[in-house]
Amino acid sequence: MSPVLQYGMTAKILHWMIVGLLAVQYPLGWLMPDIHRGMQPGVGMTLHISIGLLILAVIAARLIWRITHPVIPESSLPQWQRLTSELLHWMLYIMILLTAVSGWLFASFRGWSASLFYLLPFPMLTSEDAQAVKTIDGLHQAAEWLLLGLVSVHVIAALIHLFYYRDRVMARMLITNKH
Repeated sequence: MSPVLQYGMTAKILHWMIVGLLAVQYPLGWLMPDIHRGMQPGVGMTLHISIGLLILAVIAARLIWRITHPVIPESSLPQWQRLTSELLHWMLYIMILLTAVSGWLFASFRGWSASLFYLLPFPMLTSEDAQAVKTIDGLHQAAEWLLLGLVSVHVIAALIHLFYYRDRVMARMLITNKH
């Protein structure tokens, strides 16, 4: 498919779904009690895992959509902004995937079973490995913080374009944007 000038409605909906899911996922993850040896996931952890699985599915769909429905970079941007924007977006995709997968691995290596909102079972690894749990937990937490930093840079850049440059960069991803 040849690149287009604007993001389509599907890309916009997937983008804002990820934003909304992350806005719920972060506070939920931080408000849960610490996990100790032998604990089984309660409602909070099940919701956290379910939302993580949903994020994983939506980001995979968004990534496939982006690859199959490319959008031409905003022509009004200097080359360095186009390159850094592209790099930041790919880093966001990678970190969302790594954060979700590391969460799934963490739950798997604790020996938990998981389901999507108690409705649909999700395949898990069957190994219980205390050292792997510790390592993966550290990786998951590092990924969370790195992802939060990248999201912050992304939001700040969008706000700079909206309020300082006053260009149409952010408007390309708004649902209400008519093109």
